Amino acid sequence: MTTSEPQKYDLIRGLGLLAAVSVIIGNVIGTGVFLKARVMTCNVGSPGWVVVVWIAAGLLSLAGALTYAELTAMKPFAGAEYVLLRDAYGRVSSFLYGWMQIFIAKPGSQASVAVVFAIALNDFLDGKLQQTLLQTSIFGYPYEITTLQVVAVMLIVIFTTLNCASVVLSGQIATALTFVKIGLVIFVAAGAFFFVTGGTLGHFSVINSGGACEGVADAVRFGSPQYSFFAGFAAAMLGALWGYDGWNNLTFVAGEVKDPSRNIPIALIGSVVLVILLYVAAHIAYFYVLDPTTIASVSKNSSVAATVVGKFFGGDLAAMGTGVAVAIFTVGLMISSLGTLHTSLLAGSRTPYAMARDGMMFPVLKKISVTGVPVAAVIFQGILASILALSGSFDTLTDYVIFGSWIFYALVTSSVFVFRRRFPDAERPYRAWGYPVVPVLFLLVAGWLLYRTVVDSPTQSLAGLLLIGIGLPVYYFLNNKYKRPDLDDAENELTQDE
Repeated sequence: MTTSEPQKYDLIRGLGLLAAVSVIIGNVIGTGVFLKARVMTCNVGSPGWVVVVWIAAGLLSLAGALTYAELTAMKPFAGAEYVLLRDAYGRVSSFLYGWMQIFIAKPGSQASVAVVFAIALNDFLDGKLQQTLLQTSIFGYPYEITTLQVVAVMLIVIFTTLNCASVVLSGQIATALTFVKIGLVIFVAAGAFFFVTGGTLGHFSVINSGGACEGVADAVRFGSPQYSFFAGFAAAMLGALWGYDGWNNLTFVAGEVKDPSRNIPIALIGSVVLVILLYVAAHIAYFYVLDPTTIASVSKNSSVAATVVGKFFGGDLAAMGTGVAVAIFTVGLMISSLGTLHTSLLAGSRTPYAMARDGMMFPVLKKISVTGVPVAAVIFQGILASILALSGSFDTLTDYVIFGSWIFYALVTSSVFVFRRRFPDAERPYRAWGYPVVPVLFLLVAGWLLYRTVVDSPTQSLAGLLLIGIGLPVYYFLNNKYKRPDLDDAENELTQDE
């Protein structure tokens, strides 16, 4: 390199096995394990079926992880899902996937968890934090900015800055926050058996009868005349899969994992197995403390986990002990949301980086800092998340994009058949256990869930498809403006130093 040439940096493989596991668990364990028991009990009626659904959704996620392990170990590059779709099906499908991730899924998720932290902090401070700073109307629609939104944006700015430092530091922060997440689930699950008097496993022989089921539609509410078991089971599965969502997040930072041929498969598979065990244990604990009708009657603005923790330390210690337990849970939930925000910013920024290297996103997003971080992509992701946090529209957007996400999960999983056929002799450090049965089962169940979503929520499904389709004109514009001729052959792949 001559002195007149600009200095070039590459991503650094600075994430060890523990950090890789933390990137996954840090995204997976969010609020689902604490919130979904109420709705799922309304969907399927009995504790036994709720646990079965969590196991089934976990095994489905594990089937995806087993297949993703082969694919990502074979192509351990930044934004690996985007790379796999590009190399298997071409640039249109991969761009639409990236479009959804960059502009809707990731910033929507980040805005959501940042606001969840602000709301929890406000509750912890007895509502003293929330104040209205601005009230106006935009095109006739009321709009306001509150201190909660400002706190959420401040959090996004802080963790965006931390993610700009180095991938090693990001991995260390992710690991520390993930231990808090795991500890919080264990605290709730173990505390139910050690700190609650009057709990019984006899609740597993009882079904929901007359639970309030606030906000649950009749078609998927157990006991209603319009109820269908298959519709209820599918709705419960979608809720559980939301709780497991994020198991694929390691693929985003695959280009920064040390010894990827070993660590990626272990992290993907091991993380999902651990989360299944934690989730099942937590729900057994919930039903040990509360009967299904009580769980179904919990307010939609509260959580089953918080209700269970409120039962800790009965008798003479109730006033003091319960208050301490609830405080621990509330603080733990806030820290848990910080972990999700941090790992989401870390992982989500790698997709725009990978797309920019292909000429499929703004060129500035491919620039790497001296510390080996795609700083521009990280900041870009943080700005989008901040805009959504201020807009208050993230919940609607993320609801719509769940349908589209599962379309792409299925496409990425199906690419294992494409690569096995096209490149039978390619180096595969790990081969998917149970191939071809496991990926086929994943695709069949994913197809069934997509079908049920179309039948039960046609508006949400159509909106998800429209949000993805909006990316088509953007694709053609960027493809003509920044097209890389060397990527006309879809068999090419991102090249970068390891």
